[in-house]
Amino acid sequence: MISYQYEAVSKDGATVKGVIEAIDKYNAVDKIKTRYPVIISVEEIKETGFDRFLHMQLGKAFTTKELSLMCSQFKIILSSGVIIDECMRMISKQTKNKTLKTMLEKTADDVSHGASISKAMKANCPKLPVTFLETIRAGEISGNLEQSFTTLETYFEKSYKIEQKMSSVMTYPIFVIVVAVIVLAVIMTVVIPKLTAVFDELGGELPAPTKLLMGISDFFTQYWFVMAIVIILAVIIFKMYTHSEKGKTWWSQVMLTMPVLGHINVLRGAEQFADTMNALLVAGLPLAESIDVTSRVMDNYILSQEVHAMVEKIQTGSSLNECLSKSAYFPDILKEMAGVGEATGELEKTLGTMGVYYSSEADYAVGKAMSKIEPTMLIFLAVFAGYIVIAIYLPMFTMYNSM
Repeated sequence: MISYQYEAVSKDGATVKGVIEAIDKYNAVDKIKTRYPVIISVEEIKETGFDRFLHMQLGKAFTTKELSLMCSQFKIILSSGVIIDECMRMISKQTKNKTLKTMLEKTADDVSHGASISKAMKANCPKLPVTFLETIRAGEISGNLEQSFTTLETYFEKSYKIEQKMSSVMTYPIFVIVVAVIVLAVIMTVVIPKLTAVFDELGGELPAPTKLLMGISDFFTQYWFVMAIVIILAVIIFKMYTHSEKGKTWWSQVMLTMPVLGHINVLRGAEQFADTMNALLVAGLPLAESIDVTSRVMDNYILSQEVHAMVEKIQTGSSLNECLSKSAYFPDILKEMAGVGEATGELEKTLGTMGVYYSSEADYAVGKAMSKIEPTMLIFLAVFAGYIVIAIYLPMFTMYNSM
């Protein structure tokens, strides 16, 4: 919502000043006219940097699961004949997420004063996905809002399941690495220094593996703060670089070409493209506009740029199949099936089928990745633990034999 400061004349002729919130200036004027017949001025109140900081939302405001549930509620309540603003108020009372609750309450007020649903939602909650807003806008234009919420419910439910699958791939190796780092830190800073003191008292020549382990331990003990600073700086530099144009392109390419996970990311990109296009086309958006919106929701930057480049070609008469054929990363099956869908006039249905297909392929790839990652991590841990055991016990056997 935008705050406006106004000056108006009341019915009894008195000049009044006040502040009102609206989605735009026209909506502000409509709201003021319901109270005062004559409006002298309406000016937007500019937010300072401090104001923006106070209203800033940190992290993700809501999950795709919460969006799916909200869309399901909209679909059910609208099908029973309840008007849209009353529907929003009913859902806001059942919503636990404070961001969505506030958005629904304010949007209901704006819609009751004549504002469009998609515009009011965007003004009251800028963090809503562009796919959500554009599908709702298409539903408003076509007069089929209930179908739009049905489509969005399916879309976000599927997106949530995909997010869960992708996180499951990374959870195990990350957990193992974190545990390994903690154990290594304890061994290097606590166990090894005590053993070093014992070895020094016993005297004798230490084996090379033990010397190496003790040297690493000394380095960890003396320079741990330097390592911490280096790691923090490396993370900051990496984040800054991957936010630049060159860095985003490089990192996106790495994510698409890296072993094991690269194939999963390609399948995920194809599925995201097919599902988003299907949702937008079913909602009634034109092909070029659907591609433009899809390009803005693609997770991978390179795929996003490739999709965005298709918009102008579609507008100049190229087919979707021709545009997709220029892509270096989208799978060939997706390109060919898009051409079949266009030729038969069933592009939405074809893309929906492709979304299901790539979802199944991604599931299989995730399972295959887990079958490779787990033994790899176990081998890593075995080598890691084995070296430490050998380095600790080898000097004991050496000293025993020399006695």
